[in-house]
Amino acid sequence: MSVSDRYRQAWESYWKETSQDPGEAIWDVDPSLSAAPHMELLAPYADLSLPIVDLGCGNGTQTRYLATRFPRAIGVDLSCAAVEHAQRADSAGVAEFRQLSLTDRQGIRELHEGLGDANAYMRAVIHQSDAGDRRAVAEAVATLVGECGRAFVAELTEASKATLGKLAQSPDGPPAKLRRVFDHGLRPADAADVEVPDLLAAVGLEILAEGPTALAQTEQWADGSRVELPARWFVVRRDRAQLG
Repeated sequence: MSVSDRYRQAWESYWKETSQDPGEAIWDVDPSLSAAPHMELLAPYADLSLPIVDLGCGNGTQTRYLATRFPRAIGVDLSCAAVEHAQRADSAGVAEFRQLSLTDRQGIRELHEGLGDANAYMRAVIHQSDAGDRRAVAEAVATLVGECGRAFVAELTEASKATLGKLAQSPDGPPAKLRRVFDHGLRPADAADVEVPDLLAAVGLEILAEGPTALAQTEQWADGSRVELPARWFVVRRDRAQLG
């Protein structure tokens, strides 16, 4: 399976037209608002001596933080332009970055073979993937964690559509960062709430912990407060019964 040309080109064009400046992508928040608190939720369940793979790493902001918490951090993204952003931003070379589609089952298997079992971090990837690709995305998580790894998965809920709608209806129209998302044909909050846990279960992942959260954005409301999108997080592992 491979992602549609439309989807690949949408992300490629988005990252090509997004500057290298931190925070230019609407979701590109400081790790203190994202990966850091997420790792506190994952840590009680995970072997922190394993490497971690940041799935859909974008420009690598969160990956570089993950490299401070794990012995090895690898960021993968569908977009070549995103990976180029990430590599340029990582002047110290603390993390590794590769162009890889999460629907590329052979590529994901080869990554797992090279790393062994790994932890995984996936923030807001399923909800904006094409519907036909979502199972393959979840399967990538299951493949990478193997028997010993754990994954942290955070996805926007349906309620975030209303938040994005409100933001888009600002007096001056959608803020520039949100408008760029729409202009490139990206579809945030496109998955139903029940779809994410159902997908995780369908690919043999067991939910160890979950809860509501909000994904911070780099845009602000008129009163200066930060835009946050309703989401839900899951810590998962391969189902022991299915591992046999």
